[in-house]
Amino acid sequence: MNNALGSIRVLGLELIAHELEPHLNTVLANIKERKKGAAEQVVISGILPILALSLRSRGPLTLPTAKLVAELAKESVVRKGFGDAGLAPALLSVLTSLDQELLLHAARAISRMSYDSSKLQHLLLRRGAVPRLVAILLRFPDKEALEEVCLQALCNISGMGVAEEAGMVWERGASVRPGETVFHGVFPHTCDFASSVTLVCVSQWAPGQYAVNIEVFQRCSSSFWSLHGNKRNAHWFPFSGSGSFSNLLKIIKFSTRSVPGTQSLRNRVFHTFL
Repeated sequence: MNNALGSIRVLGLELIAHELEPHLNTVLANIKERKKGAAEQVVISGILPILALSLRSRGPLTLPTAKLVAELAKESVVRKGFGDAGLAPALLSVLTSLDQELLLHAARAISRMSYDSSKLQHLLLRRGAVPRLVAILLRFPDKEALEEVCLQALCNISGMGVAEEAGMVWERGASVRPGETVFHGVFPHTCDFASSVTLVCVSQWAPGQYAVNIEVFQRCSSSFWSLHGNKRNAHWFPFSGSGSFSNLLKIIKFSTRSVPGTQSLRNRVFHTFL
């Protein structure tokens, strides 16, 4: 592990594929196996900027690098340094690729790095992550794995904190407006009385410009309403977790044009309460 990290640090600027790839794979294997201290070694080694350079190079090392970055993004101690290392814009640059495997790992890395970091969420929003992820959703409508990871990334960038381990299952729903694509996300393990449902609506309101509407509802069974003596037919109502209304409904409008760095998050993310 130490030898591999040292070699990446020394050879990284040269980006010689046949020399670097075995070292990238060694680090990846150690991180996957959760070797004690492996994540801390990566941080100390200072290789994160080199990984960003490898992603931006769009060469033969880009795919193995994306696999490694996606795995490193699971480790909170490592992903804290993603912003300063330039990995956010490097990953976003990869999202224009036509290589579906590369897109899968890059989107997965983005989803994981934004799961619990408002700093990285802001950075990804400012750098135009949303239109790139939406473009992938619309470009590959039949690729289930790619669709799921992009939807999870959109939810995490918006601050909803969808844990990968929860195994949310996504399916396409019926749209009510022209040009709109609807996705429903549910957790497979829920109680008998109620379950939360995430609704993601994507629409294109101008060339290269998109609106993303993310809502969380709580769905209750008929037995729940019977228990409470309520005979109404509607089984949906807005739901907010942990008393925080900020996750109730998020309407995000983005474009592929660059967003000025001085623009506040409030101007980019609109919270509307039902």
